[in-house]
Amino acid sequence: MANLKEVRTRISSTQSTQQITKAMKLVSATKLRKAQQSIVKMRPYADKLNAILVNLADSARDDAQLKEYFDYREPKKALVVVVSSDRGLCGAFNSNIIKATRRILDEKYKSEGVKADVMFIGKKAYEPFKRLPVSSITTDMAHLQTITAETTFALGDKIIKKFKDGEYDEVRVIYNQFKNAATQFVKVEKLLPVEMERFDASQTGEQADYIFEPGKAEILYDLVPRAIKTQLYKACLDSLASEHGARMVAMDKATENAGELIEKLKLKYNQARQAAITGEILEIVGGAAALEG
Repeated sequence: MANLKEVRTRISSTQSTQQITKAMKLVSATKLRKAQQSIVKMRPYADKLNAILVNLADSARDDAQLKEYFDYREPKKALVVVVSSDRGLCGAFNSNIIKATRRILDEKYKSEGVKADVMFIGKKAYEPFKRLPVSSITTDMAHLQTITAETTFALGDKIIKKFKDGEYDEVRVIYNQFKNAATQFVKVEKLLPVEMERFDASQTGEQADYIFEPGKAEILYDLVPRAIKTQLYKACLDSLASEHGARMVAMDKATENAGELIEKLKLKYNQARQAAITGEILEIVGGAAALEG
């Protein structure tokens, strides 16, 4: 049985850890409220933007300038945008993203002979790939912590330009979609080329008869790139809210586990102390008996 000093030291260190995890839970809960408000406000805007595109999608099929956003190319080189966190201690948040990325790279692209570059937004997903023969883009890795619409749209412009210049034939984004603090889903979405099925009026029921000024094509020149960049921004906001939710739940569980461990250690400490007291009593009794004898 461990001596009393060792048990006291373990109790003290566990209590310190419990205070840290409890503080981290409170910080994540505060940040989660702000991030959740951002994604909740963002989703109606994205949905309305898609609804407008439903009414304009037919015009994109015949316009040469717009077709480059929608035309399917035989993939020879692809870009995978991976959105993760910069810090750990958030449960399976990052490991799920890493598994999904490996699955896409191995099962989707490697098996089809497609070269793929991986763009990392967030440091944690990059760590397991930096030792592998993967072409990584890390220039925007710290983007998630300072996320704004302007910076995300600027990143989206770079991605769109690379696609239009023929550097990539396909662009996908992998991120955690936020449902609630305890639930996140790994999503793999195609950014480019834009899938016209997303704007199929027969499926969405959003088709309406509008008079457009200027013409549909002129509106789409600005609207289609904005929709692509909005999709990327929504992925970043979803991931940010999911990170804080996952960390809050993980730290809450860690705090509970620390409390249970402290109770067990206190029980062990009391047992050790009682054993020491009992041993001292036996020594006294034995000494007294020896003197009488």
